Amino acid sequence: MKMISWNVNGLRACLDKGFMDFFNAEDADIFCLQETKMQEGQAVLEMPNHHQYWNSAIKKGYSGTAVFTKKQPISVIKGINGKHDDEGRVITCEYDNFYLLCIYSPNSQDELKRLDYRCEFEDDLRAYVSKLKAKKSVIMCGDLNVAHNEIDLKNPKTNRKNAGFSDEERAKFGELLDAGFTDSFRHLYPDLEGAYSWWSYRFKAREKNAGWRIDYFVVSDDLKDKIKKAEIRSDIFGSDHCPVMIELDI
Repeated sequence: MKMISWNVNGLRACLDKGFMDFFNAEDADIFCLQETKMQEGQAVLEMPNHHQYWNSAIKKGYSGTAVFTKKQPISVIKGINGKHDDEGRVITCEYDNFYLLCIYSPNSQDELKRLDYRCEFEDDLRAYVSKLKAKKSVIMCGDLNVAHNEIDLKNPKTNRKNAGFSDEERAKFGELLDAGFTDSFRHLYPDLEGAYSWWSYRFKAREKNAGWRIDYFVVSDDLKDKIKKAEIRSDIFGSDHCPVMIELDI
């Protein structure tokens, strides 16, 4: 099964930059988006082979997630147990033998002014997926807004106390992995440097590959030996993030 996740930084803008060409060429079984910045129906997407599920933020033009899936899920849940839903950050799709979560984690923002909320989100998410894992396998994907280790960003020393690389956020990601989950990319490529999924629009960062790896597929440990491919598609443009992809033998 092939799955793709992409923070499109505004789907309507990305549609003008070749999104549908990439979508059709990849023909993924499940395609997850973050930061759609739109309400369902604000753009017409011709996807006859995929069911569409949206979780849009109440605030227009902000945040938002979407899942496009060939197989219709058994159920679709928005938010986390009734929490964190105003910003459209989580969609859970239940299938026969796994749960899929499309996640857009909150940014802690400048001077970490939203760090407390971010940590609350992480704790609630970890508790939620741990309960799901007790029932069946779990696949989480999306912009998790954290570079876990120094290898996951170009300039770790100068960014240590910045949003996305604070000690607190990195520790929360570690707690998630310790709860029985695997970072699929690092499972296959534990020592690969220069593998990033986001670059600032400033200072020609993408041209210099001065980036961060903050987009993930994280799977419950029972699936780690079923990971066939995990790729960061840095050749694909259209956003300040690039797509990430996983192939699982499920």
